[in-house]
Amino acid sequence: MADNGYGNGMQHYPGRKTYIMYHGTTMEKALKIQSEGFRRSADGMLGPGVYVSRSKEKASRYPLNAGGEQLAILKLSVRVGKVKRIDSQGHRLQRTWHQHGYDTAWVPANCGMVTSGLEEDCVYDPSRIKVLEILPN
Repeated sequence: MADNGYGNGMQHYPGRKTYIMYHGTTMEKALKIQSEGFRRSADGMLGPGVYVSRSKEKASRYPLNAGGEQLAILKLSVRVGKVKRIDSQGHRLQRTWHQHGYDTAWVPANCGMVTSGLEEDCVYDPSRIKVLEILPN
């Protein structure tokens, strides 16, 4: 298995534990997140959590339905903790990884889970995420 920046990604990330990641949203919501912090989503492809990516390109595609609002990308510092690789639809821990002791779920690039082919992460605890900068999108 090739190294993808997360080591083998199977049980935990060897080496670095903090990564620069990105989150796409509206400028209004970006300012609110900067002042109040993230809130965990109720659900999603990987269950509840905050959805982020190491790919700025991926983050720039969100939100999907902004309705003409000014867009922003949040540049983040994310303490990933213990990470579970989720690389197939229907993975037995796809929505329950946190209940099994993981802090972050990671969908590798080009594994077939995301139509864009870009990697995605879901961080369960929003306190693991620090906003570094708001970038206009």
